Amino acid sequence: MARILVPLPEQDVDPTEVGVPCHMLAQAGHTLVFATPHGRVASADERMLTGKGLGPWRWVLRADARGREGWAATAALPGFSRPIPYDAIADTPFDAMHLPGGHAPGMRVYLESEAVARAVVATMAADKPLGAICHGVLVAARARSEGRSVLHGRRTTALTERLELLAWRLTRLWLGDYYRTYPETVQSEVTRALADPSHFELGPRSTKRDDPDHLERGFVVRDGRYVSARWPGDAHAYGRALLELLA
Repeated sequence: MARILVPLPEQDVDPTEVGVPCHMLAQAGHTLVFATPHGRVASADERMLTGKGLGPWRWVLRADARGREGWAATAALPGFSRPIPYDAIADTPFDAMHLPGGHAPGMRVYLESEAVARAVVATMAADKPLGAICHGVLVAARARSEGRSVLHGRRTTALTERLELLAWRLTRLWLGDYYRTYPETVQSEVTRALADPSHFELGPRSTKRDDPDHLERGFVVRDGRYVSARWPGDAHAYGRALLELLA
């Protein structure tokens, strides 16, 4: 069984993108090693858990029942309450990485962490499995080796511009830029890191979320030992793809 490093910020993580894949990995017998900036326990974006503040779109945008259940199961894991600090990552053995996403402001410390980026570079250099979903792909895109992103020459997906701007437009009247973590969209920044813009894969336009019985609704891109997905609606297919890499 593998030891999987899961770096997180200390607040605002997406509950589905952490909870669903981590619960699947733990159920399969893998060990999850959580890391946060200062070794404090991570918390989810409350809006995604409760829907409070999302207005008439709360039932569409909040985490669904499976996402909330996955988060509760993950938060109950022994290792979740004892995360290591980022500065201990370099001295911690692990076999693979899972890079979750989230869009609220608390995510930035994780998305911009040099310690996490170095771990990504080391993981890719050692050809260990690495998975990234939604904004988590930004972490990989920003991790550089010999002047280039580790995703240069790879095929990937990430949160698409269409999905990001749709959520922003639906809520901007009362939430402002809550859904815009940065002025540049995730798709735009990730695409700039690639060898060719065509290496970014959009996937289908459907916004139906996947589930254990409908994995085909999810969209993932696998390139060697790297797998990526777009949004919480891909979480089950993404978790399955990670398990296949670890097998």
